[in-house]
Amino acid sequence: MAEILAENLSGKAVMGSDGAELGMLYNITMDLDSGRLDDLVITPNDDRGVQTDFDTDHAGRLLVPVGRVQAVKDHMIIER
Repeated sequence: MAEILAENLSGKAVMGSDGAELGMLYNITMDLDSGRLDDLVITPNDDRGVQTDFDTDHAGRLLVPVGRVQAVKDHMIIER
């Protein structure tokens, strides 16, 4: 995947590989010891009709493993 600056990702819409709109990128978590990126933290859309198997944080935001990212263009596309 091409190099992308984190500042260009903030607020980016996130879509599943099945075309479902999941929400907006809120943040990205990182392991401080290894420097490895862990999860995308996604604020889900108000439409709760989209079901996912992703874990959530205390605020109800989706936690999507970074390895599920398939593409970053107008939307971030993640494997569902």
